[in-house]
Amino acid sequence: MLRITVHDNLESLTFQLEGRLVGPWVGEVEACRQCTLAGRRRLAVRFDLAGVTFIDAAGKAYLADMHRQGAQFVAIDCLTKAIVAEITKAPMPDCGRPNRKGESQTERN
Repeated sequence: MLRITVHDNLESLTFQLEGRLVGPWVGEVEACRQCTLAGRRRLAVRFDLAGVTFIDAAGKAYLADMHRQGAQFVAIDCLTKAIVAEITKAPMPDCGRPNRKGESQTERN
């Protein structure tokens, strides 16, 4: 199951996804995106993945395609951040991993 909530403001459209971004739900997200963007001026598109619990290969491919089209992503947990980092070729987030001295890099900040 996947819930899609659209947050529309003057600068961007945010598609808040909650649940599993898998197989058939990927098509639903794309249909929602196309319907929402139809007839509008070009806005920044964001996908809020904070509530996503699982992303399969089809979901990753869709997000990669959206990234190529300029979409931005919001991710809060380590697994989702790692998937976004893989898609965007960004550096892997720290996520509290210990450094060589045994302390979390996020604890120092």
